[in-house]
Formats: sequence, C-alpha cells, structure tokens
Amino acid sequence: YKAGDISGLNFRFYIGGYKGLLTGDSFVLDEADWPKCEALNTLGGSPIGNSRVKLTNIADCIKRGYCKEGETPLEVAAQQLLKDEINVIHTIGGDDTNTQAAHLSDYLLEKHDGKVIVIGMPKTIDNDVYPIKQTFGAQTAAEQGAIFFKNVVNEATANPRMLILHEVMGRDSGYLTSATALEYRKVLSAQAFDATAFPYNGTAARDIHAIWIPEVKLDLVAEGARLKAIMDKVGCVNVFFGEGTGVKEIVADMEAQGEEVPRDAFGHVALAKINPGAYFSKHLAKAVEAEKTLVQKSGYFSRAAAANDFDINLIGACAKEGVASAIAGVSGCMGEDEDKKDTPIRAIEFSRIKGGKPFDISQTWFQQMLKEIGQM
Repeated sequence: YKAGDISGLNFRFYIGGYKGLLTGDSFVLDEADWPKCEALNTLGGSPIGNSRVKLTNIADCIKRGYCKEGETPLEVAAQQLLKDEINVIHTIGGDDTNTQAAHLSDYLLEKHDGKVIVIGMPKTIDNDVYPIKQTFGAQTAAEQGAIFFKNVVNEATANPRMLILHEVMGRDSGYLTSATALEYRKVLSAQAFDATAFPYNGTAARDIHAIWIPEVKLDLVAEGARLKAIMDKVGCVNVFFGEGTGVKEIVADMEAQGEEVPRDAFGHVALAKINPGAYFSKHLAKAVEAEKTLVQKSGYFSRAAAANDFDINLIGACAKEGVASAIAGVSGCMGEDEDKKDTPIRAIEFSRIKGGKPFDISQTWFQQMLKEIGQM
C-alpha cells in the first residue's frame, strides 16, 4: 500500500488470543521489531499462544477467571478493544475462532456502532470451514503427516503380523486424512526399492491398505475380513483413519451403557478421552489376527509445522485482501469463497462462516486412490 493509506499504525497483540483480550494481557510491538516478524514465516506454532476461549460461553469464562460474575465476555472484550483504541482486530483460527469473531463483530455493530472492524483469518488443518475452499495449514499438515508416516511405517517390518493405525486430525472432515494419504503415496512412489530379493523391501508392506474417514460408511466386519486377507499375504496392515471416524457409533455405545460423554467448552466430544484409536485397535486387531498393534497420531507433529510454500502464498494473498477490507471498513473472514464464481479471495460475511464442512469424497483423485488400495 502507498504511503499515506494508513497513518499512526501500531500493532497490539493479545497474549493467548481471546484470553488476553478478556484479561487485558497484551503488548504493542515496537516499530523497530516489525522487520523481524518475517522470521515467523519459518516457524511453527503461535508466537502469542492460544487459549481456546468461547466468548459466548459465559460460565466457562467465569470459571477460568477471564471475567467476573455479572459480566458478559463479549462486553468485556468490546470494552478492552475500545480502551486500547483498536480499529481492526485480526482473529486467526478455525471455525470456532471465526464463529466467535462473528459474534464479536455482531456485538460491536449492535452495541458499539461497529467501531471495531473484525478480520478473520481461517487457520485450521481440518479444512472444514464453510464456504472456504482451503484453510491455512491444511496442505502443510498433509505433507508433514506423510513425512511422519514414512518413518512410522517401517515398524511394519519390526514384528510379525503388525497392524499400524495412523490417526490423523479431523473431527468432522476426512480432508486431512485423505490428503495425507495422497501425499504419503507420492512419497512412497518416489522411493527406490531396488533390492527386491528382500521380502519386506517393497511397496506392499509400506502402502496404505485402508483409509477410513467420517464421510465414508465403515463396515468394520467387512473391512476386517478384507484386511485379514492382506495381513495373511503381506504380513502387515496399515490403516489411515480420521480422528472423527466412528465417533457417533462410539458415543452411542457409551450413552447406551450410561457412561458420560466428555465434552469441551465448545460442546465438542473430547476425542482424546473417548479414544477412537483404542476402539479400532481392539476390534480390528482381533479381526486381522495381529500379533502387535501400534496406534500412531501425527496430529501435533503436522499441526505444529511451519507453513510450506503453498500455505505461505495462500496466507499472503488472504492477508493482503484482509488489509484492503480493513481499510474499506468491511468485517469478514478472508478466504476463497466457494459460493462465488471462480472462488475469489474476499471478506466472507461472518454469517456464512460455520464449521463441520465435510470432505467431498466424489473427487476423482480420492476415488482413484481407494480403487488403487483395493478398498472399492
């Protein structure tokens, strides 16, 4: 942007995201440090942390000490923004973060004449936000998950009749599991297996034998029989599954037995506590007669990685549009709008932003991959 477009610019960062906004924990970045921020492109993680706060969950905010009895988090946040003389707030995160940004934007419009512009940046490796074509980090995570499994899969040669279950993040969407499988099979096809005299030196033991995602109905009995034949022939079985796969069935089973289903502040089932990996390990290991089972989770390894070139370019394009939108005084979530012709990057109305977007299993590359591994 040309000199004169913005005057008196400064950047304030709220530590822990919404937590810092509610508690007033923030700092203004010295202008001398602005050029140094370029280095953040080569690092993973968040330089200001995260708190996973839901501004509309009043009871949880009070319980965690982020606001007092009788206060509403949205008003506390609004007052802090006005006190700090914030003109534009940029929120970075997935559907929960941007849904909360939508509530904050609506609240500011209704109660404070829209004095603060809210610019959302869709960062979630699940790639499950309507109506955004591609969220930040998802493609990087797929590449990193492939690197993770490239090493883990070698354990298939370390024990007779080994079952490896690769659990990939994705509560409602099978995108990341599928994209990771695609990237891994690219890696596998590029490897050299010239020493063919060795029985485990080949693609058969290292390929993916099943891909289970929430969008594809799972018949565990039928899959068990199919994978048993592979175990008998190859000596191992490798399964990629999304962490949300089978959750409805597991939850229904828990509720039928009178067990309490653990949930987080957003009302989501706490996947780590109901443990789909353990459930599949128990049932599939018996079906394929595995002698040893490994459940390996690539989620944190993949999510914490620095952005690859694809994501750096996507983030840059959305950030540029975000600045233009902020100058124009328009709130919204930046992203490729799937509902518009040619999916332009624009400030998508917060009222249209929501999570839970399923992966499109009709895509040619996904169907072809299932055929190649013998799953259909």
